[in-house]
Amino acid sequence: MSELQHEVSELERRSATAARLFDVRRIIGGLFVVYGVLVTVAGLTASDADLKKAQGINVNLWTGLGMFVLGAAFLVWLRLRPIAPPAAVDDPAPQDGQEAGRDAAG
Repeated sequence: MSELQHEVSELERRSATAARLFDVRRIIGGLFVVYGVLVTVAGLTASDADLKKAQGINVNLWTGLGMFVLGAAFLVWLRLRPIAPPAAVDDPAPQDGQEAGRDAAG
């Protein structure tokens, strides 16, 4: 394998890694999981006065659990359907005096 081909394949690998790293599903899922855990802990430690304000419903607990489930769903979705690496597009070389990207009529 020539040096240029090796360099191109390395850049393609880095590009695919960066695309997977900054996938919006990872960011949203991670944030929802972290905030879900924090709000769930706040719900587990709620006082009787907090519950009385919310008419006996532990809003923090249920909201935190919902956020955690939503974040976990995003992360599972990311795991089951990862981003496919971009397909390599071969650019044909110009033939018979034609410029690249122009047809015979243009």
